[in-house]
Amino acid sequence: MKELVEYIARAIASHPDDVQVTEETEDDQIVLHLTVHDDDKGKIIGRQGRVAQAIRVLLRVTGVKNDVRVTLKIE
Repeated sequence: MKELVEYIARAIASHPDDVQVTEETEDDQIVLHLTVHDDDKGKIIGRQGRVAQAIRVLLRVTGVKNDVRVTLKIE
C-alpha cells in the first residue's frame, strides 16, 4: 500500500523526488504518512479534497482485500 501511495503521489507531484511515504502500524490499522514539497500539497489534496479522497478510496479497497484498516495523513 505504501508503494501505491508513493506511485500516485510521484505521478501527480511537480517535485517527485520530495515525495516520502512512511508506514506506521497501530493495533489493526496502518497509518501512512505522505510528505510532499510545499508546492505540491495543493495538487495532492486537489480541489475540495477530491484527489486525496480518491487516494483514500483506493487504500480502503486495498485494505478490505487484506483485512486491515488504512489511514492516509498528508503532511
